Amino acid sequence: MKPAWLEGLMGETFFAGCGAHENRRKNEKNIFCLDCCQSFCLHCLPSHRSHPLLQVRRYVYHDVVRLDDLEKLIDCSYIQPYTINSAKVIFLNQRAQSRSCKGSSNFCFNCDRILQDPFHFCSLSCKVDHMVYQGEDLPSILYRFDESDFALSQFEGLQMDSSDLLDDDGGQITPNSILEDPLQLKGSSYSNITMGSSGISHDTDRRMKKKGSTGFLPGIVLSLSSRRKGAPHRSPLS
Repeated sequence: MKPAWLEGLMGETFFAGCGAHENRRKNEKNIFCLDCCQSFCLHCLPSHRSHPLLQVRRYVYHDVVRLDDLEKLIDCSYIQPYTINSAKVIFLNQRAQSRSCKGSSNFCFNCDRILQDPFHFCSLSCKVDHMVYQGEDLPSILYRFDESDFALSQFEGLQMDSSDLLDDDGGQITPNSILEDPLQLKGSSYSNITMGSSGISHDTDRRMKKKGSTGFLPGIVLSLSSRRKGAPHRSPLS
């Protein structure tokens, strides 16, 4: 039998709006109470002040938990971790994938997702479900955890931003891939685009930096909309 907290963690729907705080900002249910076995939002924290709490994050529409947190609760060996925002995470549930990659011989024991050696499972639920199906001793991988590791204090000053909650529909992630800042990911597409009404492009900006502080920066073209009416315009001195 799966313990109630484990059953709840794998079966809960995270990042839905909290019904008790539907008119509040940042009301995504991304915190899981290990005592109550349910998810809730930041505004519900006072009701679980003395309970052990686990933060759930999301990447590519799937729920993940930091490996450092999850391995205090359960043995995560042979579950393939991923590196997102410089932290290793474990997917809670499977992400099915057909065996379409030629040359690969390592697949998840439960859902056939392609894995790197020496991992056997792509998610926590795949490992747990495989052990239950095989009749293995599930309690042997569960740990007695210190509730102080999951205290309310870990959420003090917590702010949800684009690095903690990211919905990205672009392709598959790879093991140990690092989720970059969204602006950095788009940097290459911006490099040749003229910026706003100032008419200064990134290429011009790079030339400005190379020129240093000589006082005269050739190559800068101002758009007509940025000029003040009646202001004299002098040609640069030769």
